[in-house]
Amino acid sequence: MCRLALAVLSLAVLAACQPAAAPLSDEDVAAIRSLATSYAAANLAMDADAVAAVYADDAIEMPPNEPAVAGKSAVADKYASFFEQGVGADAFTVTSVEIDGMEDVAFDRGTWSWTGTPPGMSEPMTDSGKYMAIARRQEDGAWLWTAVIWNSDLPLPEAE
Repeated sequence: MCRLALAVLSLAVLAACQPAAAPLSDEDVAAIRSLATSYAAANLAMDADAVAAVYADDAIEMPPNEPAVAGKSAVADKYASFFEQGVGADAFTVTSVEIDGMEDVAFDRGTWSWTGTPPGMSEPMTDSGKYMAIARRQEDGAWLWTAVIWNSDLPLPEAE
């Protein structure tokens, strides 16, 4: 019994001596915030490659009402298809509300607002919602999104 207590105490002391994970620096927060800004600008420019540039190679995007999109190239293809169909934005803003994390992993929680005229519609529409993005520091030190989920604040249309 004494050995077990000594072993547990030793492990507890060793765990307590480990350095705490470093919080995000101001530079990290700015780099993570710039991902959302770059994403919005790329959407306004209808540039699928620029949209995909904020995603890691193995990222996953989880949009509303459709299957998840896995991988940077699949994200680029998805946005290229949207843009080719004329699904663009007249106005698009993404606002980070909270960014936090430790060392090489962070989250960005925020809101978005979009105005555009989808194909087949004569009048512009506006939509807004929220998002959660997980960012990871890459081997080269850059931050990229690895998982993004977003959805609308608008209610579903009522059944006719």
